[in-house]
Amino acid sequence: MTLNELRYIVAVARERNFRRAAESCFVTQPALSLAIQKLEGELGIQLFERGRAEVSVTPIGEQVVEQAQRALDEVGRISEIARQGKDQLAGPLRLGAIYTVGPYLLPELIPPLLKIAPEMPLEVEENLTANLEPMLRNGRLDVAIIALPFDVPGVLTRPLYDEPFNLAVPAGHPWAKRKSVAAHELSGEKVLLLNNGHCFSNQVVEACPELNRHGHGEVQQGNSLETIRNMVASGLGITVLPCSANWENYRSGLVKVIPFEAPGPSRRIALAWRKSFVRPQVIDVLTQAVKQLKRPCLKML
Repeated sequence: MTLNELRYIVAVARERNFRRAAESCFVTQPALSLAIQKLEGELGIQLFERGRAEVSVTPIGEQVVEQAQRALDEVGRISEIARQGKDQLAGPLRLGAIYTVGPYLLPELIPPLLKIAPEMPLEVEENLTANLEPMLRNGRLDVAIIALPFDVPGVLTRPLYDEPFNLAVPAGHPWAKRKSVAAHELSGEKVLLLNNGHCFSNQVVEACPELNRHGHGEVQQGNSLETIRNMVASGLGITVLPCSANWENYRSGLVKVIPFEAPGPSRRIALAWRKSFVRPQVIDVLTQAVKQLKRPCLKML
């Protein structure tokens, strides 16, 4: 068993394709396939099921791949120890963010981050929580910005801030001039939510259970918050947005933003990273940059 073989099986598990895995490892596909077959023979188990369209990982293969990633992480730690004295903040950072955080937080986060860590450019991946989780576990991402709870074995989290939700209604809506709205009042309205898979929709329904009881939990339209904002502006319905999506540079004159009556719904945003991540200073720097944001609606932790 070699480190290259471990890298190959992690790559195949990530790409679900032998050709793409070989390209990412800078080897030929036959060489990669032969190495994996050799490893399967040595272990006496089948790691992958080879399909015509896609490669899938067997149940026992999932465990082996996770252990292989841990082993590769530990090798990385050895290299890091050997490079003591070098800057952990030098070099790209692979940062993931959920769709309802990335577009609003990153433009605010990058300027202070450039001042603190100018030699650490960001490789950003915006995605669903369900997709960021395996990317983080498999080492494709270094750090992810997610909403709690995020209970993943081998992953640590650090809460950053609590973010209240706001109500967004068309400018001509009867509520447009109100100073606040109670969450239970949404049950009588047409509420627009994100499609299935977005954790933000689940958080809204959990915070406003009346939506689910009245069937509004099934009305999930739009692939992004900006799409939904435009539908609200057109008068199709109302929606719930995180307060960061309502900062001045995102507002529309056709949409009225209204706070919820206290205690209003909110979510807790956090950093997540593998326990074996070899650049722990990065977590402190990201936290420091977030705490420099001048946005009163975010309640820093």
